[in-house]
This record gives sequence, structure tokens and C-alpha cells, in this order.
Amino acid sequence: MSAEEHKELAAESQQRVAIAIVTVSDTRTEETDKSGQTIRQMAEAAGHQIVDYRIVKDEPDQVERALHDFAAGLAQMIIFNGGTGISARDRTYDVIVRHLEKQLPGFGEIFRMLSYAEIGSAAIMSRATAGTYRGCVIVSIPGSTNAVKLAMQKLILPEIQHLAWEITR
Repeated sequence: MSAEEHKELAAESQQRVAIAIVTVSDTRTEETDKSGQTIRQMAEAAGHQIVDYRIVKDEPDQVERALHDFAAGLAQMIIFNGGTGISARDRTYDVIVRHLEKQLPGFGEIFRMLSYAEIGSAAIMSRATAGTYRGCVIVSIPGSTNAVKLAMQKLILPEIQHLAWEITR
């Protein structure tokens, strides 16, 4: 079966994917969380459902708690935004990667390639990643609104149904 046939079959069986959003930030609130709002708007416009949303500080225990809580809930996919850089406070990647059961290295590789086309060599500082954890697809992307739009448009939304379908097979 070709990749395109796989995606078509997945779209038929996983029309609406349940998504949890976690914004990792020491400063954002629900009112100022433009990136979380962008994920919500783009996902809902594509016909998917937001089942959970949380803003957490860039503290390992808070990131880990959100991961465990949402993986135990209704979410088929959990999208983390923020905390993927290399500053001392950027710890999302470190927490997420410890828990991934299967990594999807192509996600981060392609995200950085696409980012390079937009922002140049600064793309090397992104630690965007994806994988699986307890029956959920986990995606971790930078918190900038431009990065969120790029990831959603080019990687997440084109494959979301396929990913959700594959995780249950």
C-alpha cells in the first residue's frame, strides 16, 4: 500500500483527532498565549477537536505532569509549544524525550529544514521533536507563532489523521 493510500485509509477512520495543547512558558497567560490559540484555531478549522489545554511554567515537573495527565485522558495527540530552545530555562525537550517510547526523528529534522528556509541558520537551535507515549502522538515545537504555523501547516495537519490511525494499529 502506498503512503497516499495509507493516508486516505487513515482519513476515513480518523476523521476527527482529539488534541491536547500544552503551552510551556514562564510569562504567557490564556489571554497572551498566541501560539496556543493558533494551534487551537488551525486544528479546529481542519475539523479536529481540542480536548484539553494547559499553560505550564518551564519547570520539568509541570511539563511532565501535563504529559502524564493528558496521555491518560482523551487526547490522541498532545502538542507542546515552547521550551525547545537551548537557554537554561528551555527544558521541554529534555522532559519529553525521556518519556518517548518511539521517536519520530524525521519530524525534528524536517521542521529544522523548513525553518532554515524561513529563518536561516538560527534553525539549528530548535529541538523540535515528536514520538509516541502511552498510545498518544507527542509533538513538541517552538513557542513562536511563526514556528507553530509552520509546524501545523507543513507537518502536523497533513499527517495528523495518519499518525492517530497508526498509533492504534
